[in-house]
Amino acid sequence: MATPRLENYLRTYRKQSGLTQDEVGFLLGRHNGAQVSRYEKRHRLPPLETALACEEIFGIPVSELFAGVRQAVGRDIEKRRLELRARLQVQAKTPRASGALVVAHKLRSLDDRERPVVAHQNVPIT
Repeated sequence: MATPRLENYLRTYRKQSGLTQDEVGFLLGRHNGAQVSRYEKRHRLPPLETALACEEIFGIPVSELFAGVRQAVGRDIEKRRLELRARLQVQAKTPRASGALVVAHKLRSLDDRERPVVAHQNVPIT
C-alpha cells in the first residue's frame, strides 16, 4: 500500500526555492502571498491554471506538488474502474456480437490504464 502523502507540497518546494509567499504570490499575479498561504495550509485547492503556474515556478510536476490530491483521486478512480469493469463483464455476456467487440475494447482500455500513469507518485519527499 502506498504511503499517505500530504495534500500538497507547495510550502516544501517554495522553501527549497528560497522564495517568500509574497514573491510566489507576485509570480502568480496576486497582490500578496495571502492566497499562497491558503494553498500551503490546504485551506483552498488552487484552480488548474494556478496549479500549472506553480509547476512552472518550481519546476515540479503538478502531480508531485499536489501528491496527496493525486493519490486520493487515483484511489477513487481505481474503485470506479473496478466497478465499471464488473458492469462491462456483465454486458459482455449479452448475445449481441457487435456489442461484445465494443465491450472487449473497453475492457482492454481499462486494463491498460491500471498501470501507474505518474512516475514517482509513491516516492516520499525527503
